[in-house]
Amino acid sequence: MFSIGAMSKTTGIKIPTIRYYEQVGLITAQHRTEGNQRRFGPEELERLTFIKHARELGFSIEAISALIELSEKPDQSCSIATGIAASQLKDVQTKIARLIKLESELTRITNGCSGKGTGSQCYVLASLSDHSLCTGEHN
Repeated sequence: MFSIGAMSKTTGIKIPTIRYYEQVGLITAQHRTEGNQRRFGPEELERLTFIKHARELGFSIEAISALIELSEKPDQSCSIATGIAASQLKDVQTKIARLIKLESELTRITNGCSGKGTGSQCYVLASLSDHSLCTGEHN
């Protein structure tokens, strides 16, 4: 059995986050010792590792909850899990496309300014003040 501190150290998840996951039902509320300490078993350690990895991949709490529910039903089709992962992939691809547009615009703005003039001559400041100087939408 692990204390919450040991779980935190082993998984790299902060104690308040572990408490939050317990509160929202991602991990089972644990019994407490006579000293009022939570004790976790290997199943909770495995679950926290699953949650951490899913969070690193950008899955929402709701998506993780659905994936955990699916993992507890081994006879159920994995198509739902695939759908959740495909949705996350689409979100990531959308974010990447947005970041590429931001990179392009920031490169253009940065290259448009020599950095040797005054604030009143600064193309970066002018571009931030006047959206029409941008080449397109990037929000």
